[in-house]
Amino acid sequence: MKSSHYRKLAMVIATLALSLQVTVAQTKKPNIVILATGGTIAGAAATGTQSGYTSGAVGIDTMVAAVPGIRDLANIKGEQISNVGSQDMSFDILLKVAKRINELTKSADVDGIVITHGTDTMEESAYFLNLTVKTDKPVVMVGSMRPSTAVSADGPLNLYNAVGVAGDPKAKGRGVLVVMNDTIHAAHSLTKTSTTAVQTFLSPVRGVVGVASYGKNDFYSSPEWKHTTQTEFDIAQVTAMPRVDVIFASMDMSPALIDASATGAKGIVIAGVGNGNMNKASVDAAAAAVKKGVVVVRSSRVTTGLVGRNVELDDDKLGFIASDELNPQKARILLSLALLKTRTPKELQEMFTKY
Repeated sequence: MKSSHYRKLAMVIATLALSLQVTVAQTKKPNIVILATGGTIAGAAATGTQSGYTSGAVGIDTMVAAVPGIRDLANIKGEQISNVGSQDMSFDILLKVAKRINELTKSADVDGIVITHGTDTMEESAYFLNLTVKTDKPVVMVGSMRPSTAVSADGPLNLYNAVGVAGDPKAKGRGVLVVMNDTIHAAHSLTKTSTTAVQTFLSPVRGVVGVASYGKNDFYSSPEWKHTTQTEFDIAQVTAMPRVDVIFASMDMSPALIDASATGAKGIVIAGVGNGNMNKASVDAAAAAVKKGVVVVRSSRVTTGLVGRNVELDDDKLGFIASDELNPQKARILLSLALLKTRTPKELQEMFTKY
């Protein structure tokens, strides 16, 4: 055989080998770890039509086994971190979750993380992880509005889509995401808007990040705020979080709750009326708390809109911090993390702008 024939044969073999490598790479399934914390998605009721149920009654292995085709999307491993309703979610559990994610994602064998969680406090937990997780790999939270035993349970498809997002390379670098009801939300923007409806989570100010449909995803945008690897928060050695209270403002409110909170809390978030406002008696009480060394953040009980600095109240004079876009529950998360170190009022205000 002539040398030219050998060369042609070698080229054909090389082309086939390259094609095989591409095919294998395209069909290789991602490795996803599911960290289970409980919630309605792990809930169970005596019948399929009753509204009452027990949260966190189903383990992660049972949950995964109930989702047809989910193992076709990814190689899945499950870990049970906790099994509580999200009303009982705590910083202790969240610190465990964040540290476990940071540990797992160091491995080249882990491509993404899914966290199952109840919906009541999901936005707070998502935002906490968004600020403390140190990876660009996809980290996706998921839950459900109906327990696993419901006639039309939404948990199985939500979990299927969450695994699909966590295994999608296009989800990398977007911070912690929340997948619910075919929609992909950013941790900074989403909020729960209905007590019982399946379409409970909305991102009313900034819009959604994308949509997820049976494991296939379409991304619209990427969050602008600093998150994950871009943040300054290191919880590796943290075992407890500073106490920050949220106080709901209302017409003719008493300043007594502010006074009481100032005796033990490191920070207070006011869920203010309108643009983060409150009556004069409460303003005076909050200003007195600042003089005692308590950080006071003005947020709003209104669903959308900014709380601007020196708007309605003179924050410079009173020593308050304006929450910008963060609602009261997320403002509490950021302030608690910020108070792990001593910060100046200027530094704290900058955090509420960039995070």
